[in-house]
Amino acid sequence: MNRALIFLIAAAGSVAFAQTPCEQLQSLKLPDTTITMAVTVAGGPFQNPGAPAGPATPTPQGKQAKGAAAIPVAQQILPAYCRVTATLKPSADSDIKIEVWLPVGAAWNGKYEAVGGGGWAGIISYPALANALQEGYATSSTDTGHEGGNANFAVGHPEKIVDFSYRAVHEMTVKSKAIMTAFYGRGPKLSYWNGCSTGGRQGLMEAQRYPEDFDGIVAGAPANFQTHLHAWDISLQTFVRQAGAAVPAAKTDMVAKAVLAACDAADGVKDGLLNDPRKCNFDPGTLLCKGADSNDCLTALQVDSVKKAYAPLKTSKGALVYPGYAKGSEEGWAVLAANGPTPTPLSLGSYREVLHQDPNWDWKTWDVDKDVAAVDEKYGYINAVNPDLSAFKARGGKLLTYHGWADTAISPENSINYRSSVLTKMGAKQDNWYRLFMVPGMGHCGNGPGPNQFNYMGAMERWRESGVAPELIIAEHVANNRVDMTRPLCAYPQVAVYKGVGSTNDAANFSCKAQ
Repeated sequence: MNRALIFLIAAAGSVAFAQTPCEQLQSLKLPDTTITMAVTVAGGPFQNPGAPAGPATPTPQGKQAKGAAAIPVAQQILPAYCRVTATLKPSADSDIKIEVWLPVGAAWNGKYEAVGGGGWAGIISYPALANALQEGYATSSTDTGHEGGNANFAVGHPEKIVDFSYRAVHEMTVKSKAIMTAFYGRGPKLSYWNGCSTGGRQGLMEAQRYPEDFDGIVAGAPANFQTHLHAWDISLQTFVRQAGAAVPAAKTDMVAKAVLAACDAADGVKDGLLNDPRKCNFDPGTLLCKGADSNDCLTALQVDSVKKAYAPLKTSKGALVYPGYAKGSEEGWAVLAANGPTPTPLSLGSYREVLHQDPNWDWKTWDVDKDVAAVDEKYGYINAVNPDLSAFKARGGKLLTYHGWADTAISPENSINYRSSVLTKMGAKQDNWYRLFMVPGMGHCGNGPGPNQFNYMGAMERWRESGVAPELIIAEHVANNRVDMTRPLCAYPQVAVYKGVGSTNDAANFSCKAQ
């Protein structure tokens, strides 16, 4: 067994080694790894290394905004840290960039928080690194082996598809722990994953393929059935590009108001939120124009577009491919306006660049039966849908997932469906290690009119470290820099039910109940 491999094995635990000064980490030898920089960064305001100029806005996990911000990042003060950059080449065609940020001295809480990416990744998630560092974690991020937010990297590069799918995150995790061990003289006492969207998929993939990597995984709005999600997107976006089928923003806003008028009060509180949109039986056909077309009604073809947005995509034999949008999410239906000549590159990527390996592939030839079956057969490993999480459970792992009911990037019912598959495989009682929180009115990884800010990492820490399972998580909605509503998020299938007295903007006046 070579010395480098012994070092990596030791890095997985809390074995003591001599500490290595930050700048000397650049000489550290690890398999398939070139450390390109190791520098100490002084404590102070966060400056985003990925921004072209000026600071960047901290955004929900999986997103990164560049340029000026309404709330300057200069207000986020970071401790001094050792910044390590490295390139990993586990295959001949791999080019995986990672960054590891290591709080200096007593600023380290002794733990590791890896952070995920969004979409097709292609960037280091700097704002997420800053958030983890500020909380005292050693932290790391990867671009998953390519640059840029599209799937162009996949054409002619099968190993890079593997890197994006699962290998880059695992390799980052192993190498990050080794670097931490060299710097601190010991490995992290606990390791956590925190990601949303693609980051949620990455977290579930880790639990399924590499259950030893993390002790706790927070997976928000996971894109874990990516090829099927993109199939649903292409199907809808193709339909609305028929002449007269597009639904402009003014009309989707009108539909949103009609849905709330029909269903908002059904959960006992008229607050602009639907506790469980599946119980809303609103029929968009009631909005059919009786006379001339206007923004107050839908044409017959637009009614069909709205119905298709709500509907699941199925094969010709009736098998579920992917669920549709939830009612109450209509204000986020930008794709129904059919802006641009083609469906979004994000969704086309799974079929154009990955499956067909052709940037000029004609998306109009896409076929739900043929293409979904083909991509699943050849590239099904992109998806993190294995329901057998027994190895992760057996080593004491905790899995906390969350999803906004108003998410229009990834169907919220996908998270419910995955949970159901796990319970079918592993048995009905899994709440001691796996919980799902559905968030009324929250969009993709945050935002929206609902309670969309909550401390899921704090809930995970209490669960994994103190054995206090999250029966509920208090969430906040902030407007004009002021908290204007708090609400409990309940472990699915429970929902927050108003007690009948007190302000409906106060979480204390709600309790979690099964309905």
